[in-house]
Amino acid sequence: MLEKFLNTQFLNNSVSAYLVSLLLFVLGLLAVKILKQVVLHQIKKWAQKTKTTLDDFIIHLIERAIIPLSYYGAFLLAIRNLDLGTTMGKIINIASITLVTYFGISSIILITTYLIERYWLKKESDVSRTQNIKIIIPILKVIIWGIGITFLLDNLGFKVSTVIAGLGIGGVAVAMASQAILGDLFSYFTILFDRPFEIGDFIITGDYLGNIEHIGIKTTRIRSLGGEQIVFSNSDLTGSRLRNYKRMEKRRVVFRIGVTYKTALKQLKEIPEIIKHIIGRMDRVKFDRAHFCSYGDFNLVFEVVYYILSSDFNKHMDIQQEIFYSIKEEFEKRDIEFAYPTQTLYLTKTQ
Repeated sequence: MLEKFLNTQFLNNSVSAYLVSLLLFVLGLLAVKILKQVVLHQIKKWAQKTKTTLDDFIIHLIERAIIPLSYYGAFLLAIRNLDLGTTMGKIINIASITLVTYFGISSIILITTYLIERYWLKKESDVSRTQNIKIIIPILKVIIWGIGITFLLDNLGFKVSTVIAGLGIGGVAVAMASQAILGDLFSYFTILFDRPFEIGDFIITGDYLGNIEHIGIKTTRIRSLGGEQIVFSNSDLTGSRLRNYKRMEKRRVVFRIGVTYKTALKQLKEIPEIIKHIIGRMDRVKFDRAHFCSYGDFNLVFEVVYYILSSDFNKHMDIQQEIFYSIKEEFEKRDIEFAYPTQTLYLTKTQ
Protein backbone atom coordinates (compact mmCIF):
# COMPACT_ATOMS: atom_id res chain seq x y z
CA MET A 1 0.00 0.00 0.00
CA LEU A 2 2.80 2.38 0.98
CA GLU A 3 4.79 1.40 -2.06
CA LYS A 4 1.82 2.09 -4.30
CA PHE A 5 1.37 5.51 -2.70
CA LEU A 6 5.05 6.36 -3.14
CA ASN A 7 4.91 5.39 -6.82
CA THR A 8 1.80 7.45 -7.47
CA GLN A 9 2.43 9.95 -10.29
CA PHE A 10 1.55 13.61 -9.88
CA LEU A 11 2.57 16.18 -12.51
CA ASN A 12 4.98 13.71 -14.10
CA ASN A 13 6.75 12.96 -10.81
CA SER A 14 6.21 10.28 -8.20
CA VAL A 15 5.35 11.02 -4.59
CA SER A 16 8.70 9.52 -3.55
CA ALA A 17 10.50 11.98 -5.83
CA TYR A 18 8.69 14.88 -4.18
CA LEU A 19 9.56 13.53 -0.73
CA VAL A 20 13.22 13.19 -1.67
CA SER A 21 13.20 16.78 -2.99
CA LEU A 22 11.52 17.99 0.20
CA LEU A 23 14.13 16.18 2.29
CA LEU A 24 16.95 17.69 0.26
CA PHE A 25 15.41 21.15 0.62
CA VAL A 26 15.10 20.76 4.39
CA LEU A 27 18.70 19.53 4.64
CA GLY A 28 19.82 22.48 2.49
CA LEU A 29 17.98 24.93 4.76
CA LEU A 30 19.58 23.33 7.81
CA ALA A 31 23.01 23.59 6.23
CA VAL A 32 22.49 27.28 5.47
CA LYS A 33 21.10 27.80 8.98
CA ILE A 34 24.20 26.17 10.51
CA LEU A 35 26.42 28.29 8.26
CA LYS A 36 24.62 31.42 9.43
CA GLN A 37 24.16 30.66 13.13
CA VAL A 38 27.37 28.79 13.89
CA VAL A 39 30.11 29.45 11.36
CA LEU A 40 29.22 33.07 10.58
CA HIS A 41 28.61 33.77 14.28
CA GLN A 42 32.12 32.58 15.14
CA ILE A 43 33.59 34.66 12.32
CA LYS A 44 31.80 37.74 13.72
CA LYS A 45 33.34 37.13 17.15
CA TRP A 46 36.78 36.89 15.57
CA ALA A 47 36.15 40.05 13.48
CA GLN A 48 35.26 42.06 16.60
CA LYS A 49 38.79 41.53 17.92
CA THR A 50 40.48 42.97 14.82
CA LYS A 51 41.02 46.66 14.05
CA THR A 52 40.42 46.43 10.31
CA THR A 53 36.96 46.95 8.83
CA LEU A 54 37.57 44.65 5.85
CA ASP A 55 36.45 41.53 7.71
CA ASP A 56 33.29 43.32 8.90
CA PHE A 57 32.54 44.28 5.31
CA ILE A 58 33.06 40.69 4.09
CA ILE A 59 30.63 39.43 6.77
CA HIS A 60 28.10 42.08 5.71
CA LEU A 61 28.53 41.03 2.06
CA ILE A 62 27.95 37.37 2.96
CA GLU A 63 24.77 38.25 4.85
CA ARG A 64 23.44 40.45 2.05
CA ALA A 65 24.26 38.23 -0.94
CA ILE A 66 25.74 34.79 -0.17
CA ILE A 67 23.17 33.69 2.43
CA PRO A 68 20.07 34.57 0.30
CA LEU A 69 21.62 32.86 -2.73
CA SER A 70 22.40 29.84 -0.59
CA TYR A 71 18.71 29.48 0.30
CA TYR A 72 17.83 29.61 -3.36
CA GLY A 73 20.65 27.17 -4.11
CA ALA A 74 19.10 24.72 -1.65
CA PHE A 75 15.82 25.03 -3.54
CA LEU A 76 17.53 24.36 -6.91
CA LEU A 77 19.35 21.37 -5.46
CA ALA A 78 16.05 19.94 -4.17
CA ILE A 79 14.20 20.17 -7.50
CA ARG A 80 17.11 19.01 -9.62
CA ASN A 81 15.71 15.45 -10.01
CA LEU A 82 12.12 16.54 -10.68
CA ASP A 83 10.54 16.71 -14.12
CA LEU A 84 9.04 20.19 -14.01
CA GLY A 85 8.13 20.54 -17.66
CA THR A 86 9.24 23.12 -20.21
CA THR A 87 7.24 26.08 -18.91
CA MET A 88 8.20 25.65 -15.26
CA GLY A 89 11.81 25.06 -16.28
CA LYS A 90 11.86 28.37 -18.15
CA ILE A 91 10.32 30.19 -15.18
CA ILE A 92 12.92 28.76 -12.81
CA ASN A 93 15.69 29.61 -15.29
CA ILE A 94 14.46 33.21 -15.55
CA ALA A 95 14.18 33.43 -11.77
CA SER A 96 17.73 32.07 -11.37
CA ILE A 97 19.24 34.55 -13.85
CA THR A 98 17.28 37.43 -12.28
CA LEU A 99 18.30 36.59 -8.72
CA VAL A 100 21.97 36.02 -9.60
CA THR A 101 22.04 39.31 -11.55
CA TYR A 102 20.32 41.21 -8.72
CA PHE A 103 22.63 39.94 -5.99
CA GLY A 104 25.64 40.28 -8.29
CA ILE A 105 24.83 43.96 -8.95
CA SER A 106 24.15 44.54 -5.25
CA SER A 107 27.52 42.99 -4.35
CA ILE A 108 29.40 45.10 -6.92
CA ILE A 109 27.71 48.26 -5.61
CA LEU A 110 28.56 47.33 -2.01
CA ILE A 111 32.21 46.68 -2.91
CA THR A 112 32.49 49.90 -4.95
CA THR A 113 30.87 52.01 -2.22
CA TYR A 114 33.10 50.46 0.44
CA LEU A 115 36.28 51.13 -1.54
CA ILE A 116 35.30 54.75 -2.21
CA GLU A 117 34.24 55.48 1.37
CA ARG A 118 37.04 53.59 3.06
CA TYR A 119 40.09 54.18 0.90
CA TRP A 120 39.27 57.36 -1.01
CA LEU A 121 37.13 59.53 1.26
CA LYS A 122 39.27 58.58 4.26
CA LYS A 123 42.28 60.29 2.66
CA GLU A 124 40.33 63.48 1.95
CA SER A 125 40.58 66.27 4.49
CA ASP A 126 38.67 68.76 2.34
CA VAL A 127 34.95 68.71 3.23
CA SER A 128 33.86 70.17 -0.11
CA ARG A 129 35.83 67.60 -2.11
CA THR A 130 34.42 64.84 0.11
CA GLN A 131 30.89 65.98 -0.72
CA ASN A 132 31.74 66.08 -4.42
CA ILE A 133 33.12 62.54 -4.29
CA LYS A 134 29.93 61.35 -2.60
CA ILE A 135 27.99 62.66 -5.60
CA ILE A 136 29.82 60.10 -7.74
CA ILE A 137 28.39 57.14 -5.77
CA PRO A 138 24.76 57.52 -7.04
CA ILE A 139 26.09 58.02 -10.58
CA LEU A 140 28.12 54.80 -10.33
CA LYS A 141 25.08 52.96 -8.98
CA VAL A 142 23.01 54.04 -11.98
CA ILE A 143 25.77 52.95 -14.38
CA ILE A 144 26.20 49.56 -12.67
CA TRP A 145 22.46 48.92 -12.62
CA GLY A 146 22.22 49.92 -16.28
CA ILE A 147 24.98 47.47 -17.27
CA GLY A 148 23.45 44.74 -15.08
CA ILE A 149 19.94 45.14 -16.50
CA THR A 150 21.37 45.10 -20.03
CA PHE A 151 23.19 41.86 -19.19
CA LEU A 152 19.98 40.40 -17.73
CA LEU A 153 17.84 41.30 -20.75
CA ASP A 154 20.46 39.88 -23.10
CA ASN A 155 20.50 36.56 -21.22
CA LEU A 156 16.70 36.46 -21.23
CA GLY A 157 16.68 36.56 -25.02
CA PHE A 158 15.76 40.19 -25.69
CA LYS A 159 17.39 41.94 -28.65
CA VAL A 160 19.35 44.42 -26.62
CA SER A 161 21.57 45.47 -29.53
CA THR A 162 18.59 47.07 -31.30
CA VAL A 163 17.61 48.99 -28.17
CA ILE A 164 21.22 50.11 -27.60
CA ALA A 165 21.49 51.27 -31.22
CA GLY A 166 18.32 53.35 -30.77
CA LEU A 167 19.62 54.77 -27.51
CA GLY A 168 22.94 55.47 -29.20
CA ILE A 169 21.31 57.66 -31.84
CA GLY A 170 19.32 59.49 -29.17
CA GLY A 171 22.43 59.75 -27.02
CA VAL A 172 24.36 61.42 -29.85
CA ALA A 173 21.58 63.99 -30.23
CA VAL A 174 21.49 64.66 -26.50
CA ALA A 175 25.29 64.83 -26.33
CA MET A 176 25.41 67.41 -29.13
CA ALA A 177 22.73 69.48 -27.42
CA SER A 178 24.49 69.37 -24.06
CA GLN A 179 28.10 69.39 -25.27
CA ALA A 180 29.14 72.27 -23.02
CA ILE A 181 27.55 70.70 -19.92
CA LEU A 182 29.15 67.32 -20.60
CA GLY A 183 32.50 69.01 -21.26
CA ASP A 184 32.35 70.72 -17.86
CA LEU A 185 31.29 67.44 -16.23
CA PHE A 186 34.23 65.53 -17.69
CA SER A 187 36.52 68.42 -16.74
CA TYR A 188 35.18 68.12 -13.19
CA PHE A 189 36.25 64.47 -13.10
CA THR A 190 39.66 65.55 -14.47
CA ILE A 191 40.01 68.06 -11.61
CA LEU A 192 38.76 65.49 -9.11
CA PHE A 193 41.14 62.71 -10.13
CA ASP A 194 44.17 64.61 -11.48
CA ARG A 195 44.05 67.36 -8.82
CA PRO A 196 45.73 70.27 -10.63
CA PHE A 197 44.44 72.42 -7.75
CA GLU A 198 42.42 72.11 -4.56
CA ILE A 199 40.28 74.40 -2.43
CA GLY A 200 42.49 77.03 -0.79
CA ASP A 201 45.16 77.01 -3.53
CA PHE A 202 46.27 80.35 -4.97
CA ILE A 203 46.29 80.17 -8.76
CA ILE A 204 46.85 82.49 -11.71
CA THR A 205 45.21 81.78 -15.05
CA GLY A 206 45.45 84.37 -17.80
CA ASP A 207 44.75 87.81 -16.29
CA TYR A 208 42.90 86.36 -13.29
CA LEU A 209 44.30 85.34 -9.94
CA GLY A 210 42.93 84.35 -6.55
CA ASN A 211 42.20 81.53 -4.12
CA ILE A 212 40.10 78.50 -5.07
CA GLU A 213 36.90 78.79 -3.05
CA HIS A 214 34.61 76.10 -4.51
CA ILE A 215 34.90 73.27 -7.03
CA GLY A 216 31.53 72.24 -8.43
CA ILE A 217 30.34 69.81 -11.06
CA LYS A 218 30.04 72.57 -13.69
CA THR A 219 31.93 75.59 -12.34
CA THR A 220 34.87 76.51 -10.14
CA ARG A 221 34.80 79.72 -8.10
CA ILE A 222 37.84 81.84 -7.29
CA ARG A 223 38.02 84.64 -4.73
CA SER A 224 40.21 87.35 -6.26
CA LEU A 225 42.55 89.63 -4.35
CA GLY A 226 40.09 92.46 -4.95
CA GLY A 227 37.43 90.54 -3.04
CA GLU A 228 35.07 89.70 -5.89
CA GLN A 229 34.22 86.12 -6.83
CA ILE A 230 35.24 84.94 -10.30
CA VAL A 231 33.33 81.99 -11.76
CA PHE A 232 35.04 79.76 -14.32
CA SER A 233 33.60 76.81 -16.17
CA ASN A 234 35.61 73.69 -15.40
CA SER A 235 36.50 73.19 -19.07
CA ASP A 236 38.04 76.71 -19.17
CA LEU A 237 40.40 75.84 -16.32
CA THR A 238 41.40 72.37 -17.56
CA GLY A 239 41.94 73.75 -21.07
CA SER A 240 44.21 76.62 -20.02
CA ARG A 241 47.63 77.04 -18.45
CA LEU A 242 47.56 78.02 -14.81
CA ARG A 243 50.10 78.62 -12.06
CA ASN A 244 49.47 77.03 -8.69
CA TYR A 245 51.43 78.96 -6.08
CA LYS A 246 50.19 76.78 -3.23
CA ARG A 247 52.24 73.90 -4.64
CA MET A 248 55.39 76.04 -4.69
CA GLU A 249 57.89 74.51 -2.27
CA LYS A 250 60.19 77.55 -2.29
CA ARG A 251 60.07 81.00 -3.83
CA ARG A 252 63.02 82.39 -5.80
CA VAL A 253 63.52 86.11 -5.25
CA VAL A 254 65.76 88.34 -7.41
CA PHE A 255 66.34 92.02 -6.82
CA ARG A 256 68.89 94.63 -7.84
CA ILE A 257 70.35 97.58 -6.00
CA GLY A 258 72.51 100.38 -7.33
CA VAL A 259 75.16 102.47 -5.61
CA THR A 260 76.80 105.64 -6.80
CA TYR A 261 79.93 105.70 -8.98
CA LYS A 262 81.87 107.48 -6.26
CA THR A 263 81.67 104.37 -4.05
CA ALA A 264 85.18 103.15 -3.26
CA LEU A 265 86.42 99.79 -4.55
CA LYS A 266 86.88 98.53 -0.99
CA GLN A 267 83.25 99.31 -0.22
CA LEU A 268 82.10 97.63 -3.45
CA LYS A 269 83.85 94.42 -2.43
CA GLU A 270 82.17 94.51 0.97
CA ILE A 271 78.62 94.77 -0.39
CA PRO A 272 78.16 91.07 -1.42
CA GLU A 273 79.38 89.92 2.01
CA ILE A 274 77.11 92.39 3.79
CA ILE A 275 74.05 91.14 1.91
CA LYS A 276 75.06 87.48 2.37
CA HIS A 277 75.36 88.02 6.13
CA ILE A 278 71.96 89.77 6.32
CA ILE A 279 70.10 87.07 4.38
CA GLY A 280 71.97 84.15 5.99
CA ARG A 281 70.83 85.00 9.51
CA MET A 282 67.11 84.88 8.64
CA ASP A 283 64.86 81.89 9.29
CA ARG A 284 63.45 79.84 6.37
CA VAL A 285 65.62 81.73 3.89
CA LYS A 286 68.41 80.27 1.76
CA PHE A 287 71.00 82.64 0.31
CA ASP A 288 72.06 81.92 -3.26
CA ARG A 289 74.33 84.70 -4.55
CA ALA A 290 75.12 88.43 -4.61
CA HIS A 291 77.27 89.91 -7.39
CA PHE A 292 78.37 93.20 -8.84
CA CYS A 293 76.73 92.56 -12.19
CA SER A 294 76.85 95.69 -14.38
CA TYR A 295 77.69 99.33 -14.90
CA GLY A 296 74.49 101.30 -15.21
CA ASP A 297 73.90 104.71 -16.72
CA PHE A 298 74.12 106.36 -13.32
CA ASN A 299 74.89 103.50 -10.87
CA LEU A 300 76.91 100.38 -10.11
CA VAL A 301 74.42 97.48 -10.10
CA PHE A 302 74.43 94.50 -7.75
CA GLU A 303 72.14 91.51 -8.32
CA VAL A 304 70.97 89.42 -5.36
CA VAL A 305 69.24 86.00 -5.43
CA TYR A 306 67.80 84.07 -2.49
CA TYR A 307 65.09 81.48 -1.78
CA ILE A 308 62.22 81.65 0.70
CA LEU A 309 61.33 78.16 1.93
CA SER A 310 57.61 78.89 1.96
CA SER A 311 54.83 79.54 -0.55
CA ASP A 312 53.18 82.17 1.66
CA PHE A 313 53.24 85.52 -0.18
CA ASN A 314 52.85 87.55 3.01
CA LYS A 315 55.82 85.71 4.49
CA HIS A 316 57.81 86.56 1.36
CA MET A 317 56.96 90.25 1.69
CA ASP A 318 57.83 90.33 5.40
CA ILE A 319 61.24 88.78 4.73
CA GLN A 320 61.96 91.06 1.80
CA GLN A 321 61.04 94.10 3.85
CA GLU A 322 63.35 93.03 6.68
CA ILE A 323 66.19 92.47 4.19
CA PHE A 324 65.73 95.94 2.69
CA TYR A 325 65.67 97.54 6.16
CA SER A 326 68.88 95.74 7.11
CA ILE A 327 70.66 96.68 3.88
CA LYS A 328 69.72 100.32 4.37
CA GLU A 329 70.98 100.22 7.96
CA GLU A 330 74.32 98.59 7.04
CA PHE A 331 74.92 100.95 4.11
CA GLU A 332 74.33 103.97 6.33
CA LYS A 333 76.90 102.66 8.82
CA ARG A 334 79.51 102.42 6.04
CA ASP A 335 78.54 105.63 4.21
CA ILE A 336 77.57 103.70 1.09
CA GLU A 337 75.11 105.75 -0.97
CA PHE A 338 72.29 104.36 -3.05
CA ALA A 339 72.21 105.73 -6.57
CA TYR A 340 69.34 107.61 -8.10
CA PRO A 341 68.91 108.95 -11.65
CA THR A 342 71.30 111.87 -12.17
CA GLN A 343 72.80 113.74 -15.07
CA THR A 344 76.09 115.61 -15.15
CA LEU A 345 76.43 118.56 -17.51
CA TYR A 346 79.88 119.64 -18.60
CA LEU A 347 80.01 123.25 -19.74
CA THR A 348 82.87 124.42 -21.93
CA LYS A 349 83.59 128.12 -22.04
CA THR A 350 84.16 129.33 -25.59
CA GLN A 351 85.79 132.63 -26.51
